[in-house]
Amino acid sequence: MPPDQHASRRTLFRRMHKGPQALVMPNAWDAGTARILAGLGFSALATTSAGLAFSMGLRDSSGSLSREQVLDNARSIVEATVLPVSADLENGFGASPDACAQTVKEAGDIGLCGGAIEDATGDPDTPIYGFDHAVDRIAAAVAAKTSPDFLVTARAENFLYGRPDLDDTIRRLQAFEAVGADVVYAPGLPDLESIRRVCQSVSVPVNVVVGLTAGTASVADLSAAGVRRISTGGSLARAALGEMVRAATELRTEGTYGYAERAISDADAARHMRIKPAS
Repeated sequence: MPPDQHASRRTLFRRMHKGPQALVMPNAWDAGTARILAGLGFSALATTSAGLAFSMGLRDSSGSLSREQVLDNARSIVEATVLPVSADLENGFGASPDACAQTVKEAGDIGLCGGAIEDATGDPDTPIYGFDHAVDRIAAAVAAKTSPDFLVTARAENFLYGRPDLDDTIRRLQAFEAVGADVVYAPGLPDLESIRRVCQSVSVPVNVVVGLTAGTASVADLSAAGVRRISTGGSLARAALGEMVRAATELRTEGTYGYAERAISDADAARHMRIKPAS
């Protein structure tokens, strides 16, 4: 993709975070799902490490996927549509600030419009990086941006790792903002009020993942609480796997295939896909 196309996608992606309602950004796990989501009318996409891991027969856990695997998958999604794409960059694929910087640089090089870096270590004994180190990692990621419009999303993972400390989470998000994070994100927040508090505590856009956070809060509810971006994480991939399990169970236990009536038709699937691979 020519550099000017990277630039225009990034400028558009930044602008999308300033609309009157939260940007709904579903997570694709391969080029085919990216094309389907684009065909359904979404205006931006994200990747999902969970969806990618499941497609490879792996658990979604720290260290399951390499930087190369994640960025190769992200590149296929970037090239599948004309939409801006932000990537799940896990914990930056290394503990050091330099590792985060390298990950962001490579993410920019393949045409991504943004990427999210976690403060989770992958070590069950000390699951969250210390405050100062976590901030240093985000500062390095921001400094490595190859474009000012590449959006670094900084994640505070406390609520996913048995540390339901909203004050510390907000302190981390505020510090990430102070060193240049463009978007902040605290997956696993328990309710709409905690989301509202986070939104009121920072001045950069806040991302919320549905299917994991805030129960059944609607896009309108989250927008009213101050959320500027909504992603789906691995929930669409899990939904697809759930339907496959239900269909296969029907076939094995009942000997019937009623699931075929619920399936997307071959013509509808083909309508979203390319006739031949992109050159």
